[in-house]
Amino acid sequence: MRYIRYAFLAALAVVLVTVAIANRDVVTLNLLPAELATLSGVTLSVSLPLFVVIFGAIIAGLLIGFVWEWMREYKHRSAASTHKREKEKLAREVSKLKTDKAKNDGDEVLALLEN
Repeated sequence: MRYIRYAFLAALAVVLVTVAIANRDVVTLNLLPAELATLSGVTLSVSLPLFVVIFGAIIAGLLIGFVWEWMREYKHRSAASTHKREKEKLAREVSKLKTDKAKNDGDEVLALLEN
């Protein structure tokens, strides 16, 4: 399995390097369209190689997806922690009831064995 993982990572590296070499041309990214930039007076732009833009978009998409999924699963994590607290509370209550029952029965050896 380790060799398959290394082969996959090597193939992925070859693909990424190939994409980077094929897209070395510099592109200009503008914050706003030209008409809106002149109207608002904000003309922020940056020149980057195209592969940086492509890889940046992929990474940004992954991060947005991870955050979106984390926020979407909040209710499941909340319910799981509530159930965990309830389970621990019930376990403590059962343990206390067993101890109380053993004390009322008067047999200390059985009380030790039940715990």
